[in-house]
Order: sequence, then structure tokens, then C-alpha cells
Amino acid sequence: MNNAFLNLLGLAVRARKVISGTELTINGVRSSEVKLVIMASDCSNRTKKDLHNKASYYNVPVVDTLNSSEIKTAIGKDRKVMGITDLGFAKRLEEIMDN
Repeated sequence: MNNAFLNLLGLAVRARKVISGTELTINGVRSSEVKLVIMASDCSNRTKKDLHNKASYYNVPVVDTLNSSEIKTAIGKDRKVMGITDLGFAKRLEEIMDN
């Protein structure tokens, strides 16, 4: 996995530009607060389906290539779903994933 992505994710968390948890993230997508959804590849199928449906409906990109232990290493917390609320962080994280 890309270290630049994980480092930037950790930075976004320290800058408090992240909301975590499935419900909060879905609500954030709905209210256009969330600019990018990050979801662990090993979260439940129902969670994946719900988030993908909501995110595609509201045109919010989803990153789901990390597993929960990679996310935990990056942010120091056990999280499977999070939403990036800052457009700058979201764009940069997306760029890193596309490269």
C-alpha cells in the first residue's frame, strides 16, 4: 500500500478533517459534508453495499482498497469507515490513489 496515502490520511485525522463510523459517514455524504469515503476492504458486505449506493448516488468517490489494519496503522484507531470532510485532503488522497 502507498505510504503517501496512509501518511496523508493520518494527517487528515490529526487536522480533524475526518468523521468516522458508518452512520456518521452516510449522513455526511447525504449532507455533502463528506468529500471522500474511505472504507476498509474487510468491512461487512451490507456496509459496503450501503456506502457504495449512497456515495454513487451523491457522486462521492470511495476508496475501498485498504484493509482495517492498514487504516488502524495510519490513524491509530480501529476504524473501518470514515469520511474526509476537507476538499483539499479528499482531492489529494484521490490523486494518490489514482497514481
